[in-house]
Amino acid sequence: MWPVLLLSIALMGIVFVLMAIRILLQKNGKFPNSHIGGNKALNDKGIYCATTQDKLARKEAIKIKPLKLDGDFESQTTSC
Repeated sequence: MWPVLLLSIALMGIVFVLMAIRILLQKNGKFPNSHIGGNKALNDKGIYCATTQDKLARKEAIKIKPLKLDGDFESQTTSC
């Protein structure tokens, strides 16, 4: 059990060191953005993350004009 645990910890340490070296050596190095909102190809197709789609839907809902009712409002409402 211990050899497997130590081997996995060592491998994870090597991976973190290699990622850190790549980020430090790259100009403007930073972790890649793996979210849908950071993918330009998906954004060009109109596919956004859930929060952006929600904001767009709310913006469209605001543009819809409310229904105007003429006459007696009480007769047009339903009650339980």
